[in-house]
Amino acid sequence: MRSPHEIKTVIETRLKNYLSRDRTGVRRALLQLFIRLKCLTIAEIFEILARKFSISYHSVAAMVGIIASKIGILHVTKNREGSCSVYSLKEQYAGMVARIVS
Repeated sequence: MRSPHEIKTVIETRLKNYLSRDRTGVRRALLQLFIRLKCLTIAEIFEILARKFSISYHSVAAMVGIIASKIGILHVTKNREGSCSVYSLKEQYAGMVARIVS
């Protein structure tokens, strides 16, 4: 079993690798949104990112899914109506994400 320090190191490496493939800056902008706004839905993220980037709703959903599942820094909850998921940055990774993104 991995220690908490090892887990943070693995997540930091995955996040750096993910951002190293960011040619347009959209991935970095997405993470900055989570640092600033804390809780967001896919629709809210798409609305904000579409103002600055030429991006589809499905690509936003894919990016959020990768960050939530493969990197593991997002917490997912259903809203009260159960119609959409609300994503938030896990508190223990907020400082690390802010450091890497800036």
